[in-house]
This record gives sequence, C-alpha cells and structure tokens, in this order.
Amino acid sequence: MRSLRPIFSLPLRRSAHLAVNYIREVIGVETSRRWFGDHTGSRNPAELAHEIEKIRIDFEDVQLSILDIPPALRSMPAMKPEDIYVNKNLRLDSIQVYGFDYDYTLAHYSKNLQSLTYDLAKEFLVSELKYPKSCLQFEYDPYFPVRGLYFDRRNGCLMKLDFFGSIEPDSCFLGRQKLSREEIIKTYGSRHIGREQARELISLMDFFCFSEVCLLADVVQHFIDARLDYDASYVYDDVKHAIQHVHGSGVLHRTILSDPEKYLMKNDKVLKFLTKLKEKGKKIFLLTNSPYYFVNGGMRFLLQDGGIYRDSWRDLFDVVIVRANKPTFYTSEHPFRYYDIEKDTVTFRAVDRFIPGQVYYYGCLKSFRQITKWNGPEVIYFGDHLFSDLSGPSKAGWRTVAIIHELENEIRVQNTDDYRFQQAKFHIVQELLGKFILMVSKFGERACDYPLLEELNEERSRCRCKMRNMFNPSFGPTFLTDCGYESGFAYHLHNYADVYTSKPENFLDYPFDAWLHVPSDIKILSHHVKVSSSFLKEKYDCEPKEPKK
Repeated sequence: MRSLRPIFSLPLRRSAHLAVNYIREVIGVETSRRWFGDHTGSRNPAELAHEIEKIRIDFEDVQLSILDIPPALRSMPAMKPEDIYVNKNLRLDSIQVYGFDYDYTLAHYSKNLQSLTYDLAKEFLVSELKYPKSCLQFEYDPYFPVRGLYFDRRNGCLMKLDFFGSIEPDSCFLGRQKLSREEIIKTYGSRHIGREQARELISLMDFFCFSEVCLLADVVQHFIDARLDYDASYVYDDVKHAIQHVHGSGVLHRTILSDPEKYLMKNDKVLKFLTKLKEKGKKIFLLTNSPYYFVNGGMRFLLQDGGIYRDSWRDLFDVVIVRANKPTFYTSEHPFRYYDIEKDTVTFRAVDRFIPGQVYYYGCLKSFRQITKWNGPEVIYFGDHLFSDLSGPSKAGWRTVAIIHELENEIRVQNTDDYRFQQAKFHIVQELLGKFILMVSKFGERACDYPLLEELNEERSRCRCKMRNMFNPSFGPTFLTDCGYESGFAYHLHNYADVYTSKPENFLDYPFDAWLHVPSDIKILSHHVKVSSSFLKEKYDCEPKEPKK
C-alpha cells in the first residue's frame, strides 16, 4: 500500500469528509472500498468517541503546555553558519588541485547586482523586444525569489518542488498570484509532476536566477492584469534572451566595474585561503565563463587595490581559463586559445601546455586533462551553479564543493528558538494526525465526521506558515519544504556536491589533511537539524494533568 502522507495536505476549512476522498485518491477506489467496507460498523460509536477524545486530550495538553519554549529545546547545539557540510566523505589530504569558478564563488556581490540585472533586462524587453512600456514600471522584489525554483514553459507557473518531484502546495505562483491546491490539481492533475510535464520545466538554480525569477513573474502578471493573450514559452524565451543579453553584451560587466564598491564585496580571507593553498604546494586553477577584462577588473579590486596583494592576482593561479562556456566545456572538444592581454585578442598558436601568468580562452575538459595530467579525485572544484559548475566535474570524477551564499542565513534561522519550537510543535501535530488516520482505518468514514481533524489541520497549517515566513514569505526556505522535508534543490545539491558551504574561505577553519565525514545521524543534508517532537513532549508529559470534567 502506498503512503498516506497526502492526508496531511488538506487545505484549511475543508470538510473533514475530504480525508476519505484523499485516501481514495492515494490507494485507489477499489482498495479504499474494501478498506472502509471491512471496518465501517466494526466498532461501536462509544469506542470511536473514546478514541477521538484521547487524541483531543493530547492536543489540548500540548496547546496548554507549550506556551513557552522548554529548556531542553534551548539547549540544543547550534549549527555553525560558516561550517562545511558533507554529502560524501572527503579526505583533504588526497586533494592536490583546487579549482574555482569566479562569480559568486571567489567574487561575492551585494544585493545591488540583482536590481541592476533586473532593470537592464526589463529595459531590453521594452526597447528591443517591443514589450509594453508599462513594463518599465516593474521593480525588483528581493523578498520574492529563492534559489532552486522551476518555471513551467507550458502553463507559466513558478513553483518549488520537494525531494520527490511534487509541487509544494503553498509555493506555486502564476505571475504573482499563489495558486490554491484546487488550482494546482486543475492545472497539473495532481501535485506530482509527471515525466511529460517535467520536460516543460526550466530549473533556476544559481544566484543570478533571482532577477530572472522576478522578471518572469512580473511579466506574466502584467499580461494577466492587462487581459492579454500570451504564450508562456515565448515569455520565458524573451526573458532568457534579455538576461543573456545583459550578461553577454558586456553592459552588466561594465556597469559593475564602473562602481565596484557598490556591487562587489571585498574579503581578504579569499586571498588568505589562496595563499595558504600555494604555501601547501597545491595547484590552483580558475575556470570561469566570464571574460578576462571583467575577471581582471574584479580580482584587482578584490585583491590588489588598497595594497592587499601587491603582485598580479594571476600569480596565485597555475592556470587561468576564461570564457570556458560551461557546462559544454565538460563534454565538448573545443581547443584552448592563448589570450594576448595587451592586444585583447586570442592568438592562433596551438596550446599544448599551460604557462603560469598566461590566460586561456575556451577549451574543454578532455584537453585540460591531457595537458595538466590532473585526473579524478585529486582535483576539487568550487562553484555556485549545481548544473553548469558541478554536474560535469562530478561525472568526471572530480570532487565538488557547492558555494551556497544564502546557506548562512538559513542556518541562522534554523538555530533560533522560535523556529525549533515551531518545528517541534509541528511534529507533535503530525503525530496526532497520524493517530487520526488510524481511526479512519478502524472506524471508516464516521471518524472523519469529528471536527478535531479540521482543528489539527488548521494548527499544522499555522505552524507551517510561521516556519516558511521566517525564511521567505513566497517560497519558504531554499533547502526545505514547509513540512521540514528536503526540497528539490536539496536533491540536486545532494547529487552533485560532495560538500557545500557558504564561502570557499570557510576551508581555512580546517587543516589541509582533514577528513570530512558525513554525520552518522544524517537524513539528507547535514546542516539540517530535525527537531523532534520529544523536546516538547518531555515537558507536557512530565506535568501533572488535571482530570477532564
């Protein structure tokens, strides 16, 4: 028999009879008919009332006894926001070569970059693609997007998926309007995304996608409000074209370099980390899709300006590769080209070795391996995009590090007493709902006539809402669903990243011969602490209970 987990997803203020319908949907009509037929009338009404009353007593005890945060929950150890979290065991003493992406890996940007990208892209939509001039009134909303969303090219919806590929019920938007569960079912047939439907989904996995998410939602909402016919696939293609133009034309890069203090965040620990790697005899390479002039301007600002590093930043690297065109870099056979810094052009000489201080364009993984002789697990690569940066290296046998900048904030929220309190409370209500499902199995549809089922679902929804709003009011946390389970983004992170952290320099807290192990009690992601209901149960179980009148 399949899981009855969807019973917990009943919307607020729906009739309790829908519990039976939900069960029928999950296990099938015939099976449910036999199930209910076997049990309906098999228990007398007095026994049913007694069982329901036992659950109600537990529920009321919980409500009365958890008015404040118990000491046991406060004493839970906090996770370190700047720590390294492990998906697959990693021995650093076996790593001889360290590779890095540039954007959002070595270079971190301020929030101003997202607004800049958004504004430049919407201007391109209006000026070049002839979108309505009213689109120029759009403003970037930093509180709307999260990493790891999906855009449906067929229906125009933005959605968050869970670990198993099902739509999060409160995280599906058409434009800026959240779809109800009924609307999700009407559009997709069920919450689970089928194989055919999945082909229409576009993943939005890196930090640069934040402005793209906002612009997609705003354009769709504009067409809806204006009652204009539109094709969601055309909207996606146009917004993607606008974002690519912003990056590829150089207008974004030139704007950043014209005012680096507004967009780039200086960090002397990056230099310290790279310097220590050199001192330990490690090989270092830079592999980025950005052009040389942009990387050079950024690295000079980050490392050289102000006397932080007096030599050329290129001296820190054994190989510098720009315009790499990831992810096709990992599968193509494109040759490397020398780049003449003085003439700002590529040369025609064949590249059969890498010279320190020189810069190389294009290339491919096959040639990179042949020239360097760096192979397999002795190489580790740091990047922020799970697909473009880490999927290829992971499949090639390199070890991988995902740089997830927002990890720090999410861990800080998870460390708060309020979040842990709500999570423990949520799990208690889950358990009580589980007991109610057993009542359905024993007594059939009569068990669903009791209003307690609706009260439990309402309390559970309140806990979910409070937890999600601590992260993001639209989509909740990046790594988790509203129920505290792992998200679709967490699934890909687990597949492609051996370890993950918020910044490369967090490795300074570990010796270079450290063994990084997956925690023994890990479920999916090692930074997520699941707060058990026992933290609250211990409190109300120990308190004396007055007899019910």
